[in-house]
Amino acid sequence: MNKVLILPIGSTRETRPLTEIESPNIVVIIPVLNEEQSIGLVLDAIPEKLVSQVVVVDNGSTDGTARVASEKGAVVVNEPQRGYGAACLRGIEQARLQQPDIIVFLDGDFSDHPEEMPALIEPIVDRDYDMVIGSRMLGTREPGALPIQSLIGNFMVPRIIRILYGARYTDLGPFRAIRFDRLMDLDMQDRNFGWTVEMQIKAAKWNYKTVDIPVSYRHRIGISKITGTFGGAVKAGFKILWMTFSHVFRAGRRGAQSS
Repeated sequence: MNKVLILPIGSTRETRPLTEIESPNIVVIIPVLNEEQSIGLVLDAIPEKLVSQVVVVDNGSTDGTARVASEKGAVVVNEPQRGYGAACLRGIEQARLQQPDIIVFLDGDFSDHPEEMPALIEPIVDRDYDMVIGSRMLGTREPGALPIQSLIGNFMVPRIIRILYGARYTDLGPFRAIRFDRLMDLDMQDRNFGWTVEMQIKAAKWNYKTVDIPVSYRHRIGISKITGTFGGAVKAGFKILWMTFSHVFRAGRRGAQSS
């Protein structure tokens, strides 16, 4: 695979291999909505010496999520517009102030294992990858941690992406790391359920060098705002499929990578 880092046409951002940077500036973004019971556990599990800042984006919580996050040392910002993508975009806006080298996205429900973050970062820092997806499908999952609708979606959608865009993803999971300059070049737009698949499709169309690595997954604390209800699961599934097919007709470079 070609290891040249490709920028979209017209981009003027200078790039520098992270292998030349002794200590990359890593910022973690955690969108949250009523995660008072779990956010403290998530923050405690993040390797303290690995990251320079943790941004917790409160997406309209009515409990003590923001208070707990602040007490644990996170930077807490508010995004009143409900939606996973909206919260991520607000987190990126805050993270930009730190001029990070790498952004890590992580859920606030303690289903992911934050202590596995070094493995997520390593392909970017040491091997010049642009994006790393933490794959729950390749890793170890607690029985029942992923509901059946998520298992079906994560089986079906990556295969559609491979057919349409050539990228060999195995999961659409939220636990992921990406070079900040690459993230900015993707010009992310989705403000709700299609965020993760938009990122992966655009990365494929721009020929980013990506890899899926196994990550562990456990039962979340609380009920999922997306797949926890029938209506939420249907809306999310429709949006993800729409996003997957719609990018076929949008401008952008085809010919994806992946290892």
